[in-house]
Amino acid sequence: MNTLSRRSFLVTNAALMTIGKGAIAQSEFPPIIDTHQHLWDRKKIQLDWIEKGTVLDRDFLPSDYAQATEGLGVVQSVYMEVDVTPTQQTLEANEITALCKSRSGPTRSAIISGRPASPDFSKYLDQFRDNPYIKGIRQVLHASTTPAGYSLSPEFKQGIQELGKRGLSFDICLRSVDLEDGEKLAQACPDTRFILDHCGNPNVKQAPDMKWLKAIEAMAKLPNVSGKISGIIAGSDPTKPLVPQLAPFVNHMWDSFGPDKVVFGGDWPVCLLGGSYSKWLQTLREIASGRSKADQQKLFHDNALRVYKL
Repeated sequence: MNTLSRRSFLVTNAALMTIGKGAIAQSEFPPIIDTHQHLWDRKKIQLDWIEKGTVLDRDFLPSDYAQATEGLGVVQSVYMEVDVTPTQQTLEANEITALCKSRSGPTRSAIISGRPASPDFSKYLDQFRDNPYIKGIRQVLHASTTPAGYSLSPEFKQGIQELGKRGLSFDICLRSVDLEDGEKLAQACPDTRFILDHCGNPNVKQAPDMKWLKAIEAMAKLPNVSGKISGIIAGSDPTKPLVPQLAPFVNHMWDSFGPDKVVFGGDWPVCLLGGSYSKWLQTLREIASGRSKADQQKLFHDNALRVYKL
């Protein structure tokens, strides 16, 4: 049996131990640093990508996040940009900086929106030079409207290299078919830290295909790339059990990147497209239960401190 298959079957019920009337024994699990927290207040920002009538078609505030994660052991979170219109990028950055400063919740740092290929990108970054809360940049690249090869243009590479010079990271969120581009980009920018979001956005409704498996292995070999186990519940099949669906993808990410280069992301509220925050966490804990306590501690907490310089 190969490593992928073996890990998929090493799922026990240890992570589902209960106390009282079915409550999860939180002390059994490591504390959580959530490296992928979304928030938005549409009275302040415009989000053109949200489809009307969906579960995401409302505001999601810090108080909502607190309710969604209550009792789950989240001790710190990293805000992740929400693909605002370019004219609102600075507004978004300023709003999340104020939230981090307030220390009114778990949000302590942020990955903000940016356009690395823009001729004004360096000037845009200058305004955050002394901001200790902003740890990096993301531009969503997985949209269907993103041209093939977009991230490999000289201008984009130059912007990503600039991040490395400033000690900032880049969360790379690609279509799974573009993972080879992500590998080439990371190779061209060796001094920039990359975090591959959402397991590379595979189709989790079917078994992992060979192209995704090999692409993940290739990216994992690069010393400047870490993997984020997040996002995949959003694309799951609601008619089928989650653990068998997601375990092959989680385990391949974990085995490929190794225990020191994976971080956890809740991807709330986008995760609601497939299940609640607690459902995603319960599923991942069950998949992780075949791993050592030390490796679980690294995934859910310790690695985030280093990867995001928290």
